[in-house]
Amino acid sequence: MADYLVIVESPAKAKTIGKYLGSKYMVKASMGHVRDLPKSQLGVDIDHQFEPKYITIRGKGDVVKQLRDASKKVKSVYLAADPDREGEAIAWHLAHTLEIDPSKPVRVVFNEITKQAVKDAFKSPRAVDMDLVHAQQARRILDRLVGYRISPLLWKKVKRGLSAGRVQSVAVRLIVDREREIKAFIPEEYWRVLAKCNAHGEKFDATFHGFGDKKVDLPSRQEVDELLVRIAGQDFVVASVKTSEKKRNPSPPFTTSTLQQESARKLGFRAQKTMSVAQQLYEGIDLPKEGAVGLITYMRTDSVRISDSASEEAKSYISTMYGDTFLPSQKREFSTKKGAQDAHEGIRPTSLMRDPERIKEFLSKDQYRLYKLIFDRFLASQMASAILDTMSVDLKAGDAIFRATGSRVKFPGFMKVYTESSDEKKEEEKFLPPLQQGEIITTPKIVTEQHFTQPPPRFSEARLVKTMEELGIGRPSTYAPTIETIQKRGYVLMQEKRFVPTELGEIVFDMLKEFFPTIVDVDFTANLEQQLDDVEDGDVDFVSMLSVFNQDFEKYLTVAEKTMEHVTLEEEVSDEVCEKCGRQMVYKHGRFGKFLACPGFPECRNAKPIVKEVGAHCPKCQKPLVERHGKRRKVFYGCSGYPECNYVLWDEPVGRSCPKCQEPLVKKKQKNSNETIICSNANCDYKENHVESP
Repeated sequence: MADYLVIVESPAKAKTIGKYLGSKYMVKASMGHVRDLPKSQLGVDIDHQFEPKYITIRGKGDVVKQLRDASKKVKSVYLAADPDREGEAIAWHLAHTLEIDPSKPVRVVFNEITKQAVKDAFKSPRAVDMDLVHAQQARRILDRLVGYRISPLLWKKVKRGLSAGRVQSVAVRLIVDREREIKAFIPEEYWRVLAKCNAHGEKFDATFHGFGDKKVDLPSRQEVDELLVRIAGQDFVVASVKTSEKKRNPSPPFTTSTLQQESARKLGFRAQKTMSVAQQLYEGIDLPKEGAVGLITYMRTDSVRISDSASEEAKSYISTMYGDTFLPSQKREFSTKKGAQDAHEGIRPTSLMRDPERIKEFLSKDQYRLYKLIFDRFLASQMASAILDTMSVDLKAGDAIFRATGSRVKFPGFMKVYTESSDEKKEEEKFLPPLQQGEIITTPKIVTEQHFTQPPPRFSEARLVKTMEELGIGRPSTYAPTIETIQKRGYVLMQEKRFVPTELGEIVFDMLKEFFPTIVDVDFTANLEQQLDDVEDGDVDFVSMLSVFNQDFEKYLTVAEKTMEHVTLEEEVSDEVCEKCGRQMVYKHGRFGKFLACPGFPECRNAKPIVKEVGAHCPKCQKPLVERHGKRRKVFYGCSGYPECNYVLWDEPVGRSCPKCQEPLVKKKQKNSNETIICSNANCDYKENHVESP
């Protein structure tokens, strides 16, 4: 018979911990929260210090009964939920449900699920941290006030099913603002002139820099032609050669944000998937001889701090595997960003002895890829800096200066193990041949390139997470759910791995901006996040914080209820006739934006996408080409005469025909992220000067 009951969130975590504690401990899972605010009502008594009205979550009755029965059979109960606000709140709710005094030493926390970490944690249990609980409660109540009081207004004024969230609304704003910035952008022409050089049997490019010491831009063809006249017949002479060594330091261990960003770039994982797989690695994986063991430290963190023991293990591992030359001259110390909660370490493997290759067969493909990413990043963070040889050469043609730069790795250091995605692109730069001052270069081929400035790019998931973190919007536990929510609500969609706002998203944002300006204000939201951190630190009373927020919120709500106008989205009549019943089809809004539907629903369920012409015509039948969406919302361009005509393009038409063969011209993305305008006919070699893509 067990003497102690230990409660964790999940069966996987329970299995791993149970193995370490032995027969005196019974380990059970609460399956997450057991209590929450009711879904059917606000659940917050605003007039009585914002008292929340918690109820047992529907479907959790059996779990609660099992935990109550078990708690009556043991001497003590320990609450071992995750080491963050949410985990602390789960522990507090369990204490209330099981009638346990939360001020007694019943709370057990650990940053990693390993035998030593778990046993150490049980040597020093503590009381439930009410500052952490209050911070979680304050966030939950804030989100409930915003969501449950604005959403019904949107249902009444726009359409049912809409929602407004405190953090999600600001995330939508970032995407909407970026889209409008792109649409308002006016491209500016500029030119580059390159000298295609060959020296000592090696090819390299030198780009026009200016005249003498003055940098000169080339805004039009006229300036280019003047330059070409000026350098015609001139020898290209090596005017200067500068070489130097450059040190490159490793990035710190992962935080939640940087893990989501890098796994998106390197592995193609969505933020939600990254966190799901990381949770599996944290809670425990079955390994031979060891059984279930947690492979990584807690994955919701904004700290880059590393324990002394982990640092010492890394030092020993690097010395053994790579040699002492790959050790830094002193222990690596990384600065945690201002405002970060430094209670946890950065994300790292729990033991470097569990090499990804050695345990690969016991992991799923996704688990292995993410674990290897975390393992390599941590290891690299503890290694010596890389040393690069850099070289810059100025070539003089008359008084015109052409500049070439290059670099090569002299000592790889941490780069032997890991480089960030952006670093890998930079390393494609080659070293220049051994040029000497005064040397004359064989007359190079001169190439001119026309370019146009580009608008800022749309947000990828990685860039959105990075921006939210930089602006102080949300916290490690909220990035992934926020991004998931704004897509589920139909406010944004993803096209070619970039976020685009739907018309519905723009309409809702504009309404919130007009009537609830603070809710979509970046600085206001960041300030609220900081106040929640202050509640967690015990520096701010959460009831006072909620009271101050609600005073202004009530004023906005009153005005909105009186003056917000109805927006008609559902009954905008189109020119299309329903081919099934003859009614005039109407525009509706869904998860992926506007679409056509029959107003006779539910008798007639006919619906179809809106056809968007792209300004080009099908070379087979001369009907307009239209934008379509395939699996995973991938965009392609097909004939509007489908299914009679099945002509299709996978690259975007530019609205012009090829002057050689009259087939549509398209934009073709290159490996260097630029776009070239080419003929869509594979047998035609027509090509135009490329333009830089976002």
